[in-house]
Amino acid sequence: MSDRPIVVDLDGTLVHTDVLYESTLRLLRDTPLALAALPAKLAKGKAALKSHIADRSSVSVATLPYNLELLEWLREQREQGRRLVLCTASNERPAREIADHLDLFDEVIASDEHSNLKGERKALELCERYGRGGFDYVGDSAADLAVWACAAEAVVVNAAPAVAARAAEVAAVSRVFPAPSGGLEVWLRSLRLQQWLKNLLLFAPMLAAHQFTQPAAWASLLLAFFAFNCAASATYILNDLLDLESDRLHPNKRRRPLAAGLIPVPSALLASAVLLLLAVLLALPLGGNFVLCLLSYLLLTTLYSWRLKQLILVDCLTLAMLYTLRIIAGAAALDMGLSFWLLAFSVFLFLSLAFVKRYAELELQLLEGREEAHGRGYLTADAPLVQSLGTAAGYVSALVLSLYLNSDEVLLLYATPELVWGAVVVLLFWISWMWLQAHRGKMHDDPLVFAVSDQASQVAGVLFLATLLLGTVSFPW
Repeated sequence: MSDRPIVVDLDGTLVHTDVLYESTLRLLRDTPLALAALPAKLAKGKAALKSHIADRSSVSVATLPYNLELLEWLREQREQGRRLVLCTASNERPAREIADHLDLFDEVIASDEHSNLKGERKALELCERYGRGGFDYVGDSAADLAVWACAAEAVVVNAAPAVAARAAEVAAVSRVFPAPSGGLEVWLRSLRLQQWLKNLLLFAPMLAAHQFTQPAAWASLLLAFFAFNCAASATYILNDLLDLESDRLHPNKRRRPLAAGLIPVPSALLASAVLLLLAVLLALPLGGNFVLCLLSYLLLTTLYSWRLKQLILVDCLTLAMLYTLRIIAGAAALDMGLSFWLLAFSVFLFLSLAFVKRYAELELQLLEGREEAHGRGYLTADAPLVQSLGTAAGYVSALVLSLYLNSDEVLLLYATPELVWGAVVVLLFWISWMWLQAHRGKMHDDPLVFAVSDQASQVAGVLFLATLLLGTVSFPW
């Protein structure tokens, strides 16, 4: 058994993330004005920047995406008498917090306000402490090549193939821990393509106005659809970045790629920026009103991700407005007006669905034994009240629909408006069904996404559209 210490890197090795990036994201979320001081600190060096951020922000060490396979191996090595050292370029404050949480390391070596312990500097520090070849080193990146070159043995973790090959050239590699599976599938999950279904609401004004036979309308709305898809995916990435800690505490959301550390934070930020740019470029041919709707959606979604989702009731009202804004954008893309009835119906219906989403989350947190939903303004004890508010909003949407069916507009659009009343019955069933499923704990996803795969909801959707279609037919009675 070797008496050499095992020196372990932190970012990208022991955890599937970077502590500095996550601390900066938390600083952005909690005190965004503090970001103005970062360029001045960076001018003094990376060590000063890391120290500044560590003093003003932190990460939840208990929820970080640790490399469980590596941790298990390290515990085995310690049981065999090996000395473990955590050596990282991260600031010493979060490094010591992580070491204390894991209760695994005998020593912590980290960056301070004056020294950024990375690459050659880290190699020099370890050689001074243990001598060249006097330690084994566990790392993941190209910056660790200088350290591996000074180590007796190299343990390669989560490394790109090119880095792993170079590590074998400069050191004796004793073990390799492969990177988690990633690639296109992980990125597609992060983009949440299933959520693009919500953007089909852009087509609602065209269908309500019976303009579905016009090819130009379809072309405009398809362009609007993809513009909103890009915008939605960009904001989902941003939301996940700002909500890492809450997602990691959630039984299902902790599997999201960013929460699990499967996508690096810089890559996610770049992807979000590219998608935002693409969304705006797609929106420009549709005119100023549509661009304004898209920008309003982006602004409201950003505010929701940053602060509004933490405010009780305001979060659900915001979600309802985001749904309704898609319908307004669809009308803007066609340069057509919107009925008061359609807007009122949309607000109440989507408010009910927003409450469904929040109620399902509260019930899930309750089953986990928690008294409050992390990152939200709700207590799990609020679930019955949320249920009452949501069902009330849903039934009001049915009332608005019934009043609309009694208006002069319906007489102009439908040849047999009496048949359209069947849509009210279908809507009442569907709202009740959705709340019943949420009450039974079966609402594991966004309500609209759930509805697409739910057989009863599919039947209700077909019946709803069938009643509207039948209403356009003139019967001889």
